[in-house]
Amino acid sequence: MTKSDVLKQAKRRFSSSERTTLGRAIDYATEKHQGQKRLSGDAYITHPLSVASILIDWNQDLDSVIAGVLHDTVEDTDSTLPEIEEQFGHDVAFLVDGVTKVSAIRQGMRPIGSYLPKTRDNLSKLLIAVGRDVRVLIIKLADRLHNLRTLEYLPPEKQQKIAAESLEIFARLADRLGMGRTRVEIEDIAFRYLDPTRYAQLQKLSKKRVYKAYSRLNEIKDQVGSALDAQKIKHSIDGRIKSIYSLHKKLAKYNQDFDEIHDLLAIRIIVKNRSQCYRAMGIIHELYQPMLHKIKDYIATPKTNGYRSIHTTVKTDDEQIIEFQIRSQQMHD
Repeated sequence: MTKSDVLKQAKRRFSSSERTTLGRAIDYATEKHQGQKRLSGDAYITHPLSVASILIDWNQDLDSVIAGVLHDTVEDTDSTLPEIEEQFGHDVAFLVDGVTKVSAIRQGMRPIGSYLPKTRDNLSKLLIAVGRDVRVLIIKLADRLHNLRTLEYLPPEKQQKIAAESLEIFARLADRLGMGRTRVEIEDIAFRYLDPTRYAQLQKLSKKRVYKAYSRLNEIKDQVGSALDAQKIKHSIDGRIKSIYSLHKKLAKYNQDFDEIHDLLAIRIIVKNRSQCYRAMGIIHELYQPMLHKIKDYIATPKTNGYRSIHTTVKTDDEQIIEFQIRSQQMHD
């Protein structure tokens, strides 16, 4: 990851003057981290640049992206908060300070396995309380996600510690913030390091089961899309395969009976508003046989993290079971 990579990515989000400020922050961080290396052998600046890239991908504001670039400067260089505030403003300094404090709490924790399950959950709540501004936590999640993506370069003992901590604290934190895709990626990477044998087994089993179903996925998407078009419901539609860690948890719940897993494949439909969510569900139920006991209305009754969608599971004419997740654009954002 380079300065030019980040600035190119930033074009879709920020004005020319904002990109100039971002470029200045990158130059500042590059100078401060000069001579520092990651265990991969890469220059250390590639890490904060990658964090900034993740934050841009998550549509975060300019102050958050700049704070992502600078997030390790106070902790790992001679940079000071007054200096950052003078050059990049109060909000950026506030965010960098918040990330530094969250990092300090994390470093003071015992190994995560020594805490009781309820205490582990409370640790994610503690990070939320310390973070104060949700942007602090989002920056910390981006930091953790990039560290997980490059975990291969760490010693095995360190890999295990970070993976366990990520699964028990940071995945829960992402879930509390409604960042489902981030939670899934954190869980899957962490699980791959914590139990590589089981991960490989489930990956192989999932591919075997999914291959047949996946061949029909595009056909089903086309059928549903055409039916929605006929009713003049504007939509976007895509499919996903259940993550390995989610599959692991589901199999544990159902005594390892793969036939009880009804959402190995899921199709997500995004429509304009709430009323169209229910219309879309009705259209799907006209096309396929609904499994009525599998309907979950998280629009009428949202999850505690604010997640809203309708989940409905159907059976196609060839006995294929598919889960649909239907939400509005506002709910998705």
